[in-house]
Amino acid sequence: MKKIILIASILLAITKITAQKVYSVNSEFDADVKIFVVNSEFDADLLVYKVKSEFDAGKNNGKWFFTKSEFDAKKKVFFVKSEFDAQLKIYFVKSEFDAKWRDNSKIHLMY
Repeated sequence: MKKIILIASILLAITKITAQKVYSVNSEFDADVKIFVVNSEFDADLLVYKVKSEFDAGKNNGKWFFTKSEFDAKKKVFFVKSEFDAQLKIYFVKSEFDAKWRDNSKIHLMY
């Protein structure tokens, strides 16, 4: 029984560490990545689905959980007003099955 609890705790910790948890900062200077939200999925580098629980967040596959604290987040993001100022263009999708990278050359931005 102790082994099962230990294994479950380790798996839970690993999932929590690798989850794609993001925090929206108020200044671009505090951000790890500057993001612009586009109007079409075809213009996006990444299709993002907002999950309701941090345990549903993906590793780096577009399933994001927005944290309430920047210290709980893996990445701090800032939403810019112009796509020319952005490092990453995203589009919010309505289904978690649609979340994915469209431009794999920018995948390193969210690791």
